[in-house]
Amino acid sequence: MIKKKMQQALDKQLNAELYSSYLYLSMSAYFNSINLKGFANWMKVQAQEELSHAMKFYNFILERGGKVILSEIDPPQSEWNSPLAAFEHVYRHEQKVTSLINSLVDLSISEGDHATNNFLQWFVTEQVEEEASADEVVQKLKLAGKSAGGLFMIDRELAQRVFAPPTVPEASGG
Repeated sequence: MIKKKMQQALDKQLNAELYSSYLYLSMSAYFNSINLKGFANWMKVQAQEELSHAMKFYNFILERGGKVILSEIDPPQSEWNSPLAAFEHVYRHEQKVTSLINSLVDLSISEGDHATNNFLQWFVTEQVEEEASADEVVQKLKLAGKSAGGLFMIDRELAQRVFAPPTVPEASGG
């Protein structure tokens, strides 16, 4: 059975993951509106990935005998000044999520909740990848500068991304 304080923190993280999905879906719409279909695809895939993260939290809470409490999702930003500004937002957002995950790990340790700590280690590793992936695009956009050809090449590259569901076993649950 999961302790109430841990369950509440995990519910809050579930909401943060849903917000992340919502944010990236909004970014996908933004990129579609400026005819950067590859960028839009990257963000849509990212939105799917974040939704799968939310479901991991959902299933884990249920598996541990907790009760999922869903809360309101804040509306995300919908416009950015440039593709670079949008991806810098992604990078900062992923840094924030890393901080949230680290706080959950700290709580699981202080609560002596080894099962939750073990569960969270997948997210610790995932956040390293998330930050690196966002920063890679930021750096490419900085290198491309105002080059339309550079932006076109990055757009073509980002169009290749496909959603790959997580390969680790998901917690069972309703």
